[in-house]
Amino acid sequence: MLDLKKIRENPAEITASLESRSAEAGYGDMIRRLLELDQEQRGLEVNRTQLQARSNEIGKEVGRLAQQGAAPETLAELKQEGNDLKRRLAELDPQEKALKTEIRDLLLGLPNLPSASTPLGKDETENVEIRRWGDEFKPTLENPLPHWELGEKLGILASERAVKVAQSRFTALVGAGAALERALISFMLDRQIAAGYQEILPPLLVNSQSLQGTGQLPKFAEESFQCREDDLWLIPTAEVPVTNLYREEILDAEELPIRHCAYTPCFRREAGSYGRDVKGLIRLHQFNKVELVKLTPPETSETEHQALVGDAEAILQALELPYRVIELCSGDLGFGAAKCYDLEVWLPSAQTYREISSCSNFHDFQARRANIRYREKGKKGAQFVHTLNGSGLAVGRTMAAILENYQQANGAVKIPQALQPYLGREFL
Repeated sequence: MLDLKKIRENPAEITASLESRSAEAGYGDMIRRLLELDQEQRGLEVNRTQLQARSNEIGKEVGRLAQQGAAPETLAELKQEGNDLKRRLAELDPQEKALKTEIRDLLLGLPNLPSASTPLGKDETENVEIRRWGDEFKPTLENPLPHWELGEKLGILASERAVKVAQSRFTALVGAGAALERALISFMLDRQIAAGYQEILPPLLVNSQSLQGTGQLPKFAEESFQCREDDLWLIPTAEVPVTNLYREEILDAEELPIRHCAYTPCFRREAGSYGRDVKGLIRLHQFNKVELVKLTPPETSETEHQALVGDAEAILQALELPYRVIELCSGDLGFGAAKCYDLEVWLPSAQTYREISSCSNFHDFQARRANIRYREKGKKGAQFVHTLNGSGLAVGRTMAAILENYQQANGAVKIPQALQPYLGREFL
């Protein structure tokens, strides 16, 4: 959530920054409306303060005059004025609450401001490639099969049976497929724990306040699966429960940075994506992911962001999977991100790179929504932390990349050297 005080002081600058995300989204109108409501609410607050002060004066005056034996008529007039003030105050209260609610709703609907270092651009076509790694590991096999065909031939994917059990965009892993997924999860967690992350196993169901805290609600309610009889939602990513573990807390500065990794199943409706990636492991309603989450002081968040990207890259390098790092431009940033790098892994069947991790720095955007602050020793005031997260990695997409990059001419798939101790075999 954006800082209302900063919007009030720099409306043109804030509007220009938001419009660098999208010139057609109407952010200018939203900012103007927000400022109108803010001015009205502040006017009401001043009026209420003045009326309350006069009401308090009347109460004291009535007591003083009564002790002095003032005429009943004088006391009655003052009491009537006091009653009128109380009535006016009672009328102002719901007006002020309604204005505050509308202001908060508008703030919750505004995305984060792009970082000053985020490249300007209208959409994904203007993202910036930062680096590539592993070109020497790209396979030379002619006419490589897509991973879903490989999975079916190897008997490790049972997509049709999964659709029968659930619906489209679900799959079931069988035998060595299930073992490979489990091996990848353990491998990723072990690597990230060794890199300094503390493992968390969080709830898979969260309340609405948690989704609001990390920015999925209210704007993206259609993307998540809701348990309608309870105020609970299936998590779209471990970012939500892990970040919200610290909601409404003031941390000691000495506790920062906090670094967590978490394996969870994740659940997304993928609204608006039908027709894309209908086969395979790329875009499922249910998928496994190892997430990296950090809470940091503002002054170190950029350094921690670069380190987080490196920790996600380290998994791909250990698996010898070719990839590239893309910096997202302002027009392609996610709702809450101020700066974001995507890691895209090479898929030989399509001869293209596909996203396998998105590593974002949210600055204080999520912390304001979730009210996560920290206090330095000896100082009275508390500041908002910066929050960061990224996939380390999306497990199903990693499996897809392994199947395609390590397929052999005889139809077998070699297991990456780093995974062999976990799986206990060299080939699928």
